[in-house]
Amino acid sequence: MNLTDSVALVTGANRGLGRAFAQSLLERGARKVYATARRPDSVDLPGVEVLALDITDPQAVKAVAEAAPDVSLLINNAGIQTGTNLVSGSLDALRHELETNLFGHLSMTRAFAPALAANGGGAIVNVLSAMSWFGVDGANSYHVTKAAAWAMTNGVRLELAEQGTLVTAVHLGLADTDMSAGWDVEKLAPSVLADAVLDGVEQGKAEVLADQWSRDIKSRLALPPEQFNEAMAQALATLA
Repeated sequence: MNLTDSVALVTGANRGLGRAFAQSLLERGARKVYATARRPDSVDLPGVEVLALDITDPQAVKAVAEAAPDVSLLINNAGIQTGTNLVSGSLDALRHELETNLFGHLSMTRAFAPALAANGGGAIVNVLSAMSWFGVDGANSYHVTKAAAWAMTNGVRLELAEQGTLVTAVHLGLADTDMSAGWDVEKLAPSVLADAVLDGVEQGKAEVLADQWSRDIKSRLALPPEQFNEAMAQALATLA
């Protein structure tokens, strides 16, 4: 897919990774970039077309799809992390994360699939996480939602193959955004992540492992659970 002269829509484009995606798309010559956010006045990037959007609101998703029928690239970036455990944490918090990280992305995909087909197939990017593959005490709800979103992405890829839509899963460790502000470790710059992902889209990749952290974790998935958990405990200890 050639991103020059493309029409893209980015969710959660008011800051962090979403803003970096929108900026990189403009720099690559995208004809139009729809930048969406729950608070449209928080989008401060010149050159984008701003739309209000809460991806957990079906009516808002429908309205955005109707307002942007020319989209050829959908970037599902918006997401949340509540820091909730599964056994002792709030089920409402888990449901809120699922509504955003899983059903929000799926709702956007369902809403825009017809437009992508009409515009030649195009591409969908789902921003996931290395935590699609491992849990962390204190944030296991996030692990569940990203694992579910990974499975959803794999399924959607099969369903949209016939219409020629590329579906790209993005896995990364920590990016330098508000969500990771409490971690005093080396982080991936949002602009670096955006460029790696968009390069992957142009190359037709179904998966982008954006950093060494995510590549290392995926390489361990074939280990027995005990060995995998031990390896992850050691890796996480280096971040403490």
